[in-house]
Amino acid sequence: MSPAAADAEFKHREDLIRRVVGVQGFMKLVGTTIDEVVPGAVTLSVNKRPELLQHFGMFHGGVTAFLVDNATTAAAATIMPADRTTLTAGFSLNYLATASGDKLICRAKVVKPGRTLVVVSADVYCVIDGKEKHTATALATIALIEGDTVAMTKAAGISPD
Repeated sequence: MSPAAADAEFKHREDLIRRVVGVQGFMKLVGTTIDEVVPGAVTLSVNKRPELLQHFGMFHGGVTAFLVDNATTAAAATIMPADRTTLTAGFSLNYLATASGDKLICRAKVVKPGRTLVVVSADVYCVIDGKEKHTATALATIALIEGDTVAMTKAAGISPD
């Protein structure tokens, strides 16, 4: 495949990921943005809002877990075959520090691609006074299952178009 064809194929995949992930109700509820989609990696972020904080005013750990879950599955989707879709098989999440900043950023990167399982790492940072503080790290296993992502999304009652 020529570099131009490969670029066009990835652009189509990026557009699909942005459409399918972007229409998820929970993504909208939390206010998550898709900051970057490149082969093997995805970055998501969310700005601080009172609804996302726990009782001490820090980002709730569930927000971190959600970002890890979505970013790792989306990163795996950047390298999956066209006849597959992604589902989280599991992840291990370690909280390293409190997330008390103005924004959370999750960067996920494929560690090991496979035919049926993809291992993806994720690191979460909070932004405090313009500086990033590492608050969590995770390792996820993402299953590649048979199915058309757009058709499955529409069947779930969500329109990615």
